[in-house]
Amino acid sequence: MTAAKKRIVFCDFDGTITVNDNIIAIIRHFNPPGWEPIVEQTISQQISIREGVGKLFRLLPSSMQKEVVHFGITNARIREGFGEFLSYCRKNDIEFYVTSGGIDFFVYPVLEPFDIPQDHIYCNGHDFSGANIEITWPHPCDGQCSNECGMCKTTIMRSFPAEQYERIVIGDSVTDFEGAKLADAVFSRSHLTTKCQELGLPHSEYETFHDIIRVLDKGKDES
Repeated sequence: MTAAKKRIVFCDFDGTITVNDNIIAIIRHFNPPGWEPIVEQTISQQISIREGVGKLFRLLPSSMQKEVVHFGITNARIREGFGEFLSYCRKNDIEFYVTSGGIDFFVYPVLEPFDIPQDHIYCNGHDFSGANIEITWPHPCDGQCSNECGMCKTTIMRSFPAEQYERIVIGDSVTDFEGAKLADAVFSRSHLTTKCQELGLPHSEYETFHDIIRVLDKGKDES
């Protein structure tokens, strides 16, 4: 990797920064009829992420706004070492961005204690004004992506050109597959590890953010 390039991290939220997948946890907790097939179709990529997440939340009435928001915030548990990883990034001049397929009503409050600038957090929005919860998509796919991601991680990554940046992806799920293909380094767990193995993509597995720090430190020592 070229030393002149600035290192930049694109980090997933659900199941990555948090231990659990908050979207799945919310839907499972409120248990609306018909949610399981939608999850299966989304993970297996039979339907797009945008379609799947939109359908899941549409199963919940907007009248449950308070309960859904409260559960989304209080249910999230931060993965070990995340605060230390942010400190590591600041100390080593690594730009850090959250690229999340999650929803702003729980992503922003959960991340608030960590002092991440809001313009460094990309996620989906919400609309509780109708009969059912609608998800809004302020960061859609650009002309180079036709996957209907909802929150398109590759679109965000392409705004930081490979010629200038060493792009690091940290993730765990279907929302991270395409970004992993563009990355210089991939830190993976769960579904993302399986996909990297299938695609033959180099990757480092992690369980905590301490694992990621160790690998980055090792790479720094070797460069």
